[in-house]
Amino acid sequence: MKSRKLIRVYTGLLIMAVATMTMLCRLKIISQTEVLPRDYPTIEEEKILRLVTEYNQSGYYVAGDTIEGFQYELSIAIAQLSGMEIQTLLEMSLAESFDMLEKNKCDVIARNIPITSEIKEKYLFTEPIILDKQVLIQRTEKANKGFKPIRNQLDLAGKTLYIPKDSPAQLRLQNLGHEIGDTIYVIEDELYSGEQLAIMVAKGDIDYAVCDQQTAILSQKQLPEIDIKTDISFTQLQSWAVRKDCPILLDSLNSWLDQIRKNGTFDKIYKKYYK
Repeated sequence: MKSRKLIRVYTGLLIMAVATMTMLCRLKIISQTEVLPRDYPTIEEEKILRLVTEYNQSGYYVAGDTIEGFQYELSIAIAQLSGMEIQTLLEMSLAESFDMLEKNKCDVIARNIPITSEIKEKYLFTEPIILDKQVLIQRTEKANKGFKPIRNQLDLAGKTLYIPKDSPAQLRLQNLGHEIGDTIYVIEDELYSGEQLAIMVAKGDIDYAVCDQQTAILSQKQLPEIDIKTDISFTQLQSWAVRKDCPILLDSLNSWLDQIRKNGTFDKIYKKYYK
């Protein structure tokens, strides 16, 4: 009797084990399905291209009853050429944008990303969209009680500079500190973008911030109190990013961007925001 009971118990446990293994295998298959590469053939079939960008004048923003933004208008020009529907996702953090890209939540990071050797090992980048550099945002002499703006990078010693979280300026400022042989205090702000930090400088809440020159130019149009003439870095190539497993999508983006440049659309959009 005991042996029969044991057999029944073992049989039940075996059935449960097999069922569990089957379920885990199915979950694994589903998981693998979710992360399959989503290259251009899939995107073309769906007729939907998903972009992630920032909520600001450089990316996407609402002005009255219209939607504007440098990256947004480029994406609309691409939609007209490709026949695709563009779905725009918003994310201020560059690190979070890359996470979305890796998880197939978007197809393209449409923002001005500085191309470095380290980042090129992980992602594919379009042909350069713009040339940009990091600049110091500070108050003008008139807006700063007669104190003249910093022009020599040596004078940044001991100063506290604010940058957006995940900003490429972080590494440059570390290197700059070594170059001048002194400490530059850097605070990465987790909440505010370059444009918002520029507002804080203009209001006197902080004294210095660093952001890319294109963002600084856009900010200065609204904030005459800020000075953006002091360079922090050399000029860098900046592009959009796609996953490493999307070479066909990369070729398609480069082709569309090339056509936009040749037909004059790119210059028209660029001058609207940066000139």
